[in-house]
Amino acid sequence: MLSFDILVINMARADAVYGERMGHHNQSIHKRTVHAALLIIFVLAFGTVVLHYVEGYSYTNAFYFMSMLATAEGPNIMPQTFIGKIFVSIMAFVSVGSVIFALAYIFGPTMNKFIRIGESDFRNEEAKIKNSFSARRRRR
Repeated sequence: MLSFDILVINMARADAVYGERMGHHNQSIHKRTVHAALLIIFVLAFGTVVLHYVEGYSYTNAFYFMSMLATAEGPNIMPQTFIGKIFVSIMAFVSVGSVIFALAYIFGPTMNKFIRIGESDFRNEEAKIKNSFSARRRRR
């Protein structure tokens, strides 16, 4: 668990440094995490309430249904009403999409930074190789 904490701390530091350089200092990883969590909470709450009223599920069962739907696990029960089936079909896309969006929104800028660092390192290594080949040709 300690290594995960260190990873999160290092990502937050890298994100803060990158954000300041790019002028995005107000979009820290912490703010993005809160925004993403609010999105997921809203989607789960909306789906829970609608399933409670449309299908007659208890709030606990409706929340379980929505959480299984959002993780793409798939619930083990099927809606009985036509409106419930249509709603669940739409919510399957919305809930899975919101989880994917939330993860990309949280980690996207940090991963972009790592990709740029990797690209820079690749270009530096490429320049070194070109220089070593041209130095060998000059010696001949």
